[in-house]
Amino acid sequence: METQYRRSVRRSLDLDQLQDIMVPVRLHLGGTRMTFDELLNLEPDQVIQLDRLAGEAVDVVVNKRHMAKGEVVVVNNHLAVRLISLLSPEERLKLI
Repeated sequence: METQYRRSVRRSLDLDQLQDIMVPVRLHLGGTRMTFDELLNLEPDQVIQLDRLAGEAVDVVVNKRHMAKGEVVVVNNHLAVRLISLLSPEERLKLI
């Protein structure tokens, strides 16, 4: 018996069709490495030092892909990010 394979047909999407799609947005402030023992011994009020300097730009990540750099600001007592650089529109469209 012969198996037939079909090519998937992809509809081309108009950018307007994508306008209302929700995507996860994350900010990467920095990171560090710790041993499992250090993790188990964490206590309240303990400070974990990250690999970024104070004032250094944070990464804006959309759908697990880097999209921009920004700086952390406070707006009406909420943390926010002011964008300071973006990928080009062509590069951003590749995220879709």
